[in-house]
Amino acid sequence: MGPNPKMKREFLDSTRSSPFPDEVLERVLSLLKSHKDRSAVSLVCKDWYNAESWSRTHVFIGNCYSVSPEIVARRFPIIKSVTLKGKPRFSDFNLVPENWGADVHPWLVVFATKYPFLEELRLKRMAVSDESLEFLAVNFPNFKVLSLLSCDGFSTDGLAAIATHCKSLTQLDIQENGIDDKSGGWLSCFPENFTSLEVLNFANLNTDVNFDALERLVSRCKSLKVLKVNKSISLEHLQRLLVCAPQLTELGTGSFTPELTTRQYAELESAFNQCKNLNTLSGLWEATALYLPVLYPVCSNLTFLNLSYTFLQSLELASLLRQCPRLRRLWVLDTVGDKGLEAVGSNCPLLEELRVFPADPFDEEIIHGVTEAGFVAVSYGCRRLHYVLYFCRQMTNAAVATIVQNCPDFTHFRLCIMNPGQPDYLTNEPMDEAFGAVVRTCTKLQRLSVSGLLTDLTFEYIGQYAKNLETLSVAFAGSSDRGMQCVLEGCPKLRKLEIRDCPFGNAALLSGLEKYESMRSLWMSACNVTMNGCRLLAREMPRLNVEVMKEDGSDDSQADKVYVYRSVAGPRRDAPPCVLTTLSGL
Repeated sequence: MGPNPKMKREFLDSTRSSPFPDEVLERVLSLLKSHKDRSAVSLVCKDWYNAESWSRTHVFIGNCYSVSPEIVARRFPIIKSVTLKGKPRFSDFNLVPENWGADVHPWLVVFATKYPFLEELRLKRMAVSDESLEFLAVNFPNFKVLSLLSCDGFSTDGLAAIATHCKSLTQLDIQENGIDDKSGGWLSCFPENFTSLEVLNFANLNTDVNFDALERLVSRCKSLKVLKVNKSISLEHLQRLLVCAPQLTELGTGSFTPELTTRQYAELESAFNQCKNLNTLSGLWEATALYLPVLYPVCSNLTFLNLSYTFLQSLELASLLRQCPRLRRLWVLDTVGDKGLEAVGSNCPLLEELRVFPADPFDEEIIHGVTEAGFVAVSYGCRRLHYVLYFCRQMTNAAVATIVQNCPDFTHFRLCIMNPGQPDYLTNEPMDEAFGAVVRTCTKLQRLSVSGLLTDLTFEYIGQYAKNLETLSVAFAGSSDRGMQCVLEGCPKLRKLEIRDCPFGNAALLSGLEKYESMRSLWMSACNVTMNGCRLLAREMPRLNVEVMKEDGSDDSQADKVYVYRSVAGPRRDAPPCVLTTLSGL
């Protein structure tokens, strides 16, 4: 089912302002895959705008309140794929009220009328109920792809509805959601003649699943390429799944317990030997040195190794990495220590992305972890590195300068020194020069997260040098309003600014009047912004949505959490009482 071709032709003819052939326009637009490029092309002229409307089949909406579903449907009549984001990123840190909003259901109701041919839906930080999942399952007969990332409000009953009704489903990707795990029986809801699945990811579900149903499903879906199971799946069960699906390219294992017999170990090793196409490996819960060698047969082709749930020590990581010469992406816990990161530098010359997560971010007395030494070692051995997320407890200005000198092509540099306000631990100086080196050296930088003891000088550097910066995250930093002002004045491509626990106040907030309409969003929490400052911003910039989230018992004059974003749909009408908007008391 699709839109009426005659209606399309009549629309384009009625709005034509130049004799540019439709066929040429459609051919040009078909070559553009980036939503940013297509949006830019639509601004060339009216003909291109209209042709782009009728040729676009996928839409990306970075904020579900920046536009309404009705506006989207009028603008793009033949959408088959939607990516929709909801709550601010700080909801991941419990800084956004649970009932904040971002309900997907109003979108689905409009889509059912305007896009009954919808095939793909990818949601991030949206509120999704079981009723919404059932509505989705029964109203879109050609539906194929569902991805839920960091969503909440649904249970395994909703997944059962998807499994029961979506006969053409190819991808079911459930990641990091606040899901009510009622039972693992939802897998048995896939019909026995269902064979189309290509991606199945339920790694973050907590309850046991019906393994017999899972095994039958995997065995009959011959096109399955991605399988990521949860930790209820044992190594013995994993072996049986691999025998059914040797064609996998991405695998998320279950738990490495209980112990295997000699025969079981040999069978598992043989099963891995048959997986010639694996390039991504994750899961590995409770993996130990005893069983890591069973992975060696697939390691030579791995490009992505996710060990963020695996408490490995340095020697264990080194042994594994020696088998992985082609790695381009690596995620680890800080239990690997600096010695483990030295092994990364020695064994992973092609590495492009490194993420080091804290095993226990709340234990201040922790004795393991990583320092500047490990980061420096990686930079010497991995010169192609361009994305880093690095949690540590100490850092120096000199180390960061060395790192970016070795790896000047960083596009994403996210350094989190976990003790707020921590200076260079060797000189006791602020960390200003570290981030000055980052923005001076890394001219391609698009995303930056700063931490440690920082004065306004850091933000002067950012405003002066970070001309391609799109996202900046700041916590426990700065000296005065001047810091934020430098960023708003100096970063022409800035789209998202996230600030918490900083001394920036009304003057800083209002310095962005000319900037906010070109940005996607601004977040400020635990800063020095007042309600009057927010009211003035809302009054001066009526096309912006200005929201204030109030906490129980807080000062009535203070704006505890401020969220500012551009919108063509006006102020939202579903805000809860704790969220003040221009329609509800701001």
